[in-house]
Amino acid sequence: MTSLLDRDPAVLVLEDGTRFAGYAYGARGTTLGEVVFSTGMTGYQETLTDPSYAGQIVLQTAPHIGNTGVNTEDPESRRIWVSGYIVRDPSRVVSNWRAEEPLDAALERDGVVGISGIDTRAVTRHIRSAGSMRGGVFSGEAAGLAADEQLRLVTEAPAMAGRNLSAEVSVDVAAVTPAQGDRIGSLAVIDLGIKQATVENLARRGFEVHVLPQSTTFEELKAIDPVAVFYSNGPGDPAASDAHVALLQSVLRDGLPFFGICFGNQLLGRALGLGTYKLPFGHRGINQPVRDKLTGRVEITAHNHGFAVDAPIDEVFESPAGFGRVEVSHVGLNDDVVEGLRALDIPAFSVQYHPEAAGGPHDANYLFDRFVDMVRDTISARSARSTSEEDNA
Repeated sequence: MTSLLDRDPAVLVLEDGTRFAGYAYGARGTTLGEVVFSTGMTGYQETLTDPSYAGQIVLQTAPHIGNTGVNTEDPESRRIWVSGYIVRDPSRVVSNWRAEEPLDAALERDGVVGISGIDTRAVTRHIRSAGSMRGGVFSGEAAGLAADEQLRLVTEAPAMAGRNLSAEVSVDVAAVTPAQGDRIGSLAVIDLGIKQATVENLARRGFEVHVLPQSTTFEELKAIDPVAVFYSNGPGDPAASDAHVALLQSVLRDGLPFFGICFGNQLLGRALGLGTYKLPFGHRGINQPVRDKLTGRVEITAHNHGFAVDAPIDEVFESPAGFGRVEVSHVGLNDDVVEGLRALDIPAFSVQYHPEAAGGPHDANYLFDRFVDMVRDTISARSARSTSEEDNA
């Protein structure tokens, strides 16, 4: 591991030409991606290992990062997914009894190029004004490249809009986690970038969780005889995921209960016939206020999304794709963004945020119980219809 005391140079270059000079953190070299900021005060290991951040250079607005180190218990997936990492003051000392190595060592091991020692507040304010944009971190020898060459590399990098990243983060083969307690049945989970805490929450509630590749067909999904279907969080533009939308429409027509989170919420919106759009700078962090319209309760929630569903928030409306009545179930209180959808004539709902929230808070964890109730109600209704049909035969 390279010591923080080495202080190799690094520079953050944004696509509008703005530059911030600092010091290398993690691996040395060049990385490109969409520069976004996360407002979480804690949980940086969960952020780094969230597959939803694939293709993005993440800036932490909290100034002091790395003091609790990293361990092998808290990762949300098999590796660090961020394309790059931006912090102001990296901790020189790890002071937590659970730590197994320093954060910069983990970044270096996974090849994540980062930068430290810059004014992260200034970068955040710039992005809030100009919007999320492509950027690059150049450290070590790459920091010495000519400024116009660095900017050329940034502006030639692919933009997030129009990108389908599901294949990069999804599992290649199905993985099964046994149900805990009373088994409800098999749950088909389409892995678009799922987090381990989500799997654990579903298994704890009695689902045998089948995490399936993002390329799964409807026939393959039905082969496990699922009682319900779940779409996970994930990176990329929902407008570039037509195959996942078509699969979900088949699920909805079949009458299988559905729950989606984050990317899954955007795909439910598209499956219902709604549009999506890119937010100026997105919602990222673990302190986002959301109102549950059903209960009136305000929840502090964990977010990571740069796209949102376009839907009327104050009225029940007909699904343009023919799935009956729909309403917006949750609304973001900072900017009135759609944070959840509920179908009223079929068993389907979704939220734009992360109810598993491994790094906290846990205000929205009840949504997993709401999903269980919906699945049990659907199973009971089907059983009652079957019994009635047999009696009438």
